[in-house]
Amino acid sequence: MDDSDARRRLERLREQTVAGIAGREAELAGLMAASRDSNADDEHDPEGATIGFERAQASSVAEGMRMRLAEIDAALGRLDAGTYGRCERCGRAIAPARLAARPFATLCLDCQAEAGR
Repeated sequence: MDDSDARRRLERLREQTVAGIAGREAELAGLMAASRDSNADDEHDPEGATIGFERAQASSVAEGMRMRLAEIDAALGRLDAGTYGRCERCGRAIAPARLAARPFATLCLDCQAEAGR
């Protein structure tokens, strides 16, 4: 995959992630409005616990997407700097298959395995 293909893929992934964040934030806003408009008491109302769980889940998913967006933006920055596809730890090329699966990867498989220990 050359740099222009990588850029297109990362930009498409970025658009999808931004849309996903907007969706989760809208879902969260809806859940917040629903809980404000009801008499649900999260501690004593059986429905309250469900609303609280749904809020926590939507918030967690949105946070994960924001973290992914930061990874994508960093990968785009590496493309601009000419360092995309190089392991940040050892400097070797990251395998094309790894970049295809995880286009924002910063470590080669060997360094990732070492970091995971």
